[in-house]
Amino acid sequence: MDVSGVAAIVTGGASGLGEATARALAAAGAKVAIFDLNAERGEAVAAAIGGAFCAVDVTDEASLDAGFARARAVHGQERVLVNCAGIATGEKTASRDRETGAPTAHRIAAFARTVTINLIGTFACTAKSAAGMLTLDPLEDGERGVIINTASVAAEDGQIGQAAYAASKAGVKGMTLPIARDLMGEGIRCNVILPGILGTPMLLGLPQNVQDSLGATVPFPKRLGKPSEYAETALFLIRNSYMNGASVRLDGALRMAPR
Repeated sequence: MDVSGVAAIVTGGASGLGEATARALAAAGAKVAIFDLNAERGEAVAAAIGGAFCAVDVTDEASLDAGFARARAVHGQERVLVNCAGIATGEKTASRDRETGAPTAHRIAAFARTVTINLIGTFACTAKSAAGMLTLDPLEDGERGVIINTASVAAEDGQIGQAAYAASKAGVKGMTLPIARDLMGEGIRCNVILPGILGTPMLLGLPQNVQDSLGATVPFPKRLGKPSEYAETALFLIRNSYMNGASVRLDGALRMAPR
């Protein structure tokens, strides 16, 4: 798909992978709307790329509906959706208190919140966007739209303390092929990217020696991945109409160790 002049929505577009993707789409000529909770940052990025900002909570259906309505009022029905909204969490399934040795279980509410944001939020955005894409006339190859999901290498190589996060991202990976099959008769593609250790704001906030140590664990190149490399991968998957139902690891051949 040629993204020039096409309406696109990027969730989590105010920072990190989402911001890089929103900027890359805009640079390629797309009309970009950003969904995010960070209004100050989201407005700034939207202004910088000539896009629109929509304050959206992906776990709240009314908020989502309002966001899609605003984005479509400004740019028209989107043909591209990139799902980057998500959170990273860390907590063991069961552990002992360091001081007392008393056993504690993973907080169920924390597990549920991770799955709600990362998995259910991604699916909700996907389903609502796809329903809108059904109203569009098909382009070349009968294509109406394309959806890019964001999982993680943790979906396959979850580390200690990542049960909730890995489960949520494995769900994102696992649902991508069925979604592609659900939508194949309507000309809507769906792919998923599994990033490894990328230089998002969270990681870049760590001490430099910690960043260097993390980068050294990557087989090649021995560094943190760049958000721009995620964006380039997303654009490739959008532009190449034969990429459908695909899971793409973006990790420098990294396989995560237990910890």
